[in-house]
Amino acid sequence: MSQDMQTEPSPLPGIARLTLADLGASLRAGLTDFLRAPAFGLLFSVFYVVGGVVLFLVATASGQEWWLIPFIVGFPLLAPFAAVGLYEVSRRIELGEPLIWRQVLGVVFAQKDRQIPSMAMVILLIFMFWVFVAHTIFALFMGLQALTNITSAPTALLQGNGPMMLAFGTAIGAGFSLAVFSFTVAGLPLLLEREVDFITAIIYSVRAVLANFAVLGLWGLCIAAMLMLAMAPVFLGLFVALPVLGHASWHIYRRISRA
Repeated sequence: MSQDMQTEPSPLPGIARLTLADLGASLRAGLTDFLRAPAFGLLFSVFYVVGGVVLFLVATASGQEWWLIPFIVGFPLLAPFAAVGLYEVSRRIELGEPLIWRQVLGVVFAQKDRQIPSMAMVILLIFMFWVFVAHTIFALFMGLQALTNITSAPTALLQGNGPMMLAFGTAIGAGFSLAVFSFTVAGLPLLLEREVDFITAIIYSVRAVLANFAVLGLWGLCIAAMLMLAMAPVFLGLFVALPVLGHASWHIYRRISRA
């Protein structure tokens, strides 16, 4: 799309009420899409797996393994980036369009001239702020203890102020994840499908979450749990979890926007 062309904004879809059956159906559809076109899912996941492994190796080599905690807790904040290409694959499967590498990747690369980079900047800023907050929480809780060398004594996290710090930090991290989830669960696929600005997409997504808070809240917990489990085996589980969740998220959006 030429930058000189004036594009009319698209009308916003309605917001449907979801049920638990919608979650199950979306997960099954996500798995079906992944099995139908696994190569796309593996490609879009490899960057996260490699990035996670490199981060783990760097932290281990420097003896600062404990700093992986805020990055692991904050990982779901960045996962939506991998989903954009998966949304396009699911959209094409849904419409019966051919899955041609050049065309799919062309759609993904074309997003640089649209609104998704602005949404990406919002997510990155939130993630960076979360890492800063995580460092601050550690200093506030653990700085008062005599033993704070987590590298040589990781059990310090389970002594004194350690458990309180972990509980408080987890709660704050969940708040950051909830914010990003609310911005992106319907906002990112809306930006891919329609011509809207990222602020409008965020507002639409937040409204969708408020209208379906219980069901989408459960969906967010499922995403977080599956990503955490997938990261356990040296991040390798992300090769399956990310594609399935990405495809399923597209189907969740389609069920939200069916009204």
